[in-house]
Order: sequence, then structure tokens, then C-alpha cells
Amino acid sequence: MTPTPAPQPVDATPNAVRLPRRIALIHRSSPAQYVREEEKMVMTFPQLVVREAIALEILLIGLGLLAIFFDAPLESLANPNKTPNPAKAPWYFLGLQELLHYFPPVVAGVLVPTLAVIALVAIPYFRVNMERDPLWQRRTPERLAIFLAASTLCAGILVAFHCYILAVPLLIFAAVMASLYVPPDRGLWKALRAWTAQSQLSARVYARLSRCSLAVWLMSWFLTAVFVLTVTGSLFRGPGWSLVLPWK
Repeated sequence: MTPTPAPQPVDATPNAVRLPRRIALIHRSSPAQYVREEEKMVMTFPQLVVREAIALEILLIGLGLLAIFFDAPLESLANPNKTPNPAKAPWYFLGLQELLHYFPPVVAGVLVPTLAVIALVAIPYFRVNMERDPLWQRRTPERLAIFLAASTLCAGILVAFHCYILAVPLLIFAAVMASLYVPPDRGLWKALRAWTAQSQLSARVYARLSRCSLAVWLMSWFLTAVFVLTVTGSLFRGPGWSLVLPWK
């Protein structure tokens, strides 16, 4: 005889909207496989929208105070007969201007920005971003070979165009990601523990990095590339777009 399920209480308070709950009917023919804890959920409005509005107001107030107490570094009136050397774009376009120094205009000015925008739109819908599994959850030689081949190809293209300011961070990211393929008691992490005598610290760093998904690594690389290009174009480019030290 199948026992009669107990009636479920109905929550009529506002919390019923803020924290929805799922009710599953379990039958003998379809037993429950696992029990998953309910994640706390909040509504977009007002919880998120109000916080964004407050952050926007704080940003506007901060920019207003900076404008009051600090003058903008404006130059003289534009003179078409005298072009400044170097002629730099606004800071938010200096990354693209830096790319123009290494790649052809069609690649740096059209292809790369278009691919970046398409990637930012499409990546959130990829399975790797939705599942957010650790990078080396499946430690297979094929997965490692694909990763090393892709990293080598990208680094080779950057080196072929003498774009070393992006090739070096890419190789650093690839080396760190590849080192996570081996367990923490082997390879680089074992040598790091022996060298620093901080086994607990290296274990925590390894555990934190090994939980990062491929989407997190790609986004971190993208932000690092944008930062490096912008800083290089802002501070380290002088007359003729040559490399100079900013304090000189």
C-alpha cells in the first residue's frame, strides 16, 4: 500500500516570490537519484537594479568631484598644419591603435574588434561557460594535446608579427594552465612547495586555480591583453610610436 503524501504548506508571504521552491513527485518506478540543495535566488528588480543605480550614482559623484578639483589635461586648439607626434587616440581606443602597430589595418581595425564582439556575445551561450566545469576535470592526453597545440599556434602567430607584449602573457597563462594538469604532489607545484616551504599556501593556490573553468581563463586572458595594450599605448609610446620610458 502506497502511503499518502503529506500536504505541502503554501507560503503566502512575499518570500514565496523571492525564493521559489520546486516540488518533485517521487514514485516507485522512478526513484530519486540525488538530492540537490536549493540555491538562494533574488529577483532582478529591485535587488539588482537598485544596487546598479546606487553604483551609477556613486560613480557620477566621484567623476564630478574629480572634474571640480582637477583640470582636464587639454591641449591647445587643433591646428591642421601641425600634427602632434605621436597622435594618440583616446585611452579606450589605444589598445586598437597598439594593435595597428603590429598587424595590418584590416586585421587590427576590423577583424579583431569584430571577432571580440562576436565572442563576447556568443561565449555566454557556450556549454563550457554554462557548465563551468574545472579546466582539467577530465585529465585526458587528447585534451592536453589540443590545449598545447592551440596555445602554440596562437603564440606562434603573435611572435611572427613581433607582437611580444601579447605573446609573453599568453605563454605565462598557458604555462600556469598546463601546470594544473598534473596533481599537486608532482611537477612544478611539488618543486614550488619544496622551494618556498609553504605547502599549505601552494595547496590552497592550486585548489583555487584548479577550480577555474575554461571560460574564466579565457576572460582573464582577454582582460589582461586589453590592459597590457592600453598601458603600453598610453605610457610607453613616444614620437614615431617608438617605445620610450614614461618618466623620460
